[in-house]
Amino acid sequence: MLNSIKTLGKGSYAMRRILIAAGLTAVTMLAAACGSSGSGSATGSGDSHAAVTLRLGFLANITHASALAGIAEGFFKKDLGSNVSLKLTPFSSGTQEGTALLAGQLDAAYVGPNPAIKAWQTSGGKLIKIISGAASGGAELVVKSGITSAAQLKGQSLATPSLGNTQDVALRYWLKQHGLTSTAAGGGDVAIKPIAPNSAAVLAFQSKQIAGGWEPAPYDVQMVQDGGHALVNEASLWPQGQFVTTNLVATQSFIAAHPSVINGLLKGQLQANDFINHNKAAAEQAANTELAAVNSGKNLKASVIAAAFAQITFTDDPIASSLAADAGHAVAVGLLQPVSNLTGIYDLGPLNKLLKAAGEPQVSS
Repeated sequence: MLNSIKTLGKGSYAMRRILIAAGLTAVTMLAAACGSSGSGSATGSGDSHAAVTLRLGFLANITHASALAGIAEGFFKKDLGSNVSLKLTPFSSGTQEGTALLAGQLDAAYVGPNPAIKAWQTSGGKLIKIISGAASGGAELVVKSGITSAAQLKGQSLATPSLGNTQDVALRYWLKQHGLTSTAAGGGDVAIKPIAPNSAAVLAFQSKQIAGGWEPAPYDVQMVQDGGHALVNEASLWPQGQFVTTNLVATQSFIAAHPSVINGLLKGQLQANDFINHNKAAAEQAANTELAAVNSGKNLKASVIAAAFAQITFTDDPIASSLAADAGHAVAVGLLQPVSNLTGIYDLGPLNKLLKAAGEPQVSS
């Protein structure tokens, strides 16, 4: 069940932030004293005073606004503590993040479900754990005017962020359901072209090089504003419109070695989503500020960022049922071998301790 989003006045919101911060601080102190990251994790020897560098990856998408707002507002820096140096690396796609994780270049990352699953399978279940959800929704198949059915896509070219990423799997599976083929090499009834960064796909759509694309927010919104229309809102394909778009993962080695740092990272995640859900205008501005920093100072239009935020539910629930479905979809289109013991990918013990301390609903795998 998704964490409930409550509407509060400014005074109530401020008080809630104080209560959450106090509760999370108490839990973090307890975790540091005990030297354990919770159920499912190895026991650390205690790291509350040691100098640590946390290498965190994220995407320049509004589906990663938890990371963007958390960075811009300083939540991570504050909650990680003075002994932790935060090294931030933006990526163009989750596939690139998965490769970086496998190469030992990241300790944690905001990443979509399919790259997380791929990293889990490739490492034999030894590399990462999903430690929190971050976002649900925020992806659409946008096509040029005149295309109103799946059948009309035959012979057309469509973009996705990268081969095997979450939107790529979603598009290929949807085409398969409608009797249309696609191949990893770009062949089949519909030619799928991985285009990175996502902004380049928007430019390709503007110049009519492609008929559209299955893109995450805000790039789907930009395509619509450039004359396209949403043929499929991915939320319409999932029960109650709920499906994981972004999870927060960490390497198992880092979880074991630095449990208090993981707790600090999770505190920042919780505060970022709380900020987004209760101070929307400020959150949109914060995310836009961080996007501009990543994109050489280029801001999104206010209308684009507002429409992008409107598509997304920011939740700490990883929506585990949809991750399992995503794995099945990737297998069905030939981009993944069948996965066993996928529930082992989760380590939600530390998150649930923090949620309980904050008086929030706990989540499950």
